[in-house]
Amino acid sequence: MKSFTSFSDIADLSSLVQDALACKKAPLSFSSLGQHKTLVMLFFNPSLRTRLSTEKAALNLGMQVISMNADQGWNLEFEDGAIMNAGSAEHVREAAAVISQYADVIGIRTFPSLKDRDKDYADQVLNSFLRYARVPVISLESAIRHPLQSLTDVLTVEEYKKTSRPKVVLTWAPHPRALPQAVPNSFVEWMRHAGVDLLITHPQGYELAPEFAAGIPVEYDQNKALEGADFVYAKNWSSYLQYGQILNQDPDWQITRQKMERTNDARFMHCLPVRRNVIVEDAVLDSASSVVIEQAGNRTYAAMAVLKSILTNAL
Repeated sequence: MKSFTSFSDIADLSSLVQDALACKKAPLSFSSLGQHKTLVMLFFNPSLRTRLSTEKAALNLGMQVISMNADQGWNLEFEDGAIMNAGSAEHVREAAAVISQYADVIGIRTFPSLKDRDKDYADQVLNSFLRYARVPVISLESAIRHPLQSLTDVLTVEEYKKTSRPKVVLTWAPHPRALPQAVPNSFVEWMRHAGVDLLITHPQGYELAPEFAAGIPVEYDQNKALEGADFVYAKNWSSYLQYGQILNQDPDWQITRQKMERTNDARFMHCLPVRRNVIVEDAVLDSASSVVIEQAGNRTYAAMAVLKSILTNAL
């Protein structure tokens, strides 16, 4: 693996998942692999789980870590040919090249505007660093994908599945803010390769981008979709078709204990942070069926597997 920004960057999903599980069993067994190597993480959007879990993963591998809140006063220019006589003091061409002299791996976390769909889906910030960096780049979430989260989700399903091909339901849930499609996009992208029966359920108007969801069945009746599910993954996203808009805040889409009774004793999953009693009620989130804490814990081992692959390739 040279860089890690989407599913297409990996050679074999099963091998990567097994490597993550091996890291989980013995997290310090590879502590010499990253010795004298540095991970630089740039956060153009704040983070809790991604930041801490990736830093922990790097430390477990013996790496040094430098983190920068790139959204705080560091205005980069990303347009080629720009006349830089306004707010941006540095172009990504120089920034990426310079950081590459300080880092062996660069991690980038960005966030969409939710105003200009074409620009967001061009993933300009991430792709600019991929173009101009001279070392491997890892996506810590981009405008349209969150591959570290999705690898974690596959790992968690693998750990908790009770059948060889479980039914996994990705369900939209209400939220007071407009949220990006990055997590559901990436979840669908990875789960279609994970040996599961994937079903998406959401209100009309919340169809995901065809490049991610094409061929995946959609059920607009949430109760029907949940029947027989082995895993229920709840997540809000704003509209792709009417880009960035909130079209529905119907509280009936919240995941409740009554709805979970329709499932095959399903595990409840969410990437966190989660709005209690908006996305999911306490009775589900605090129940034995919820694996959201374990899921978050797996973020470290997913990141370890990715960094381990990149470091091994670089040796």
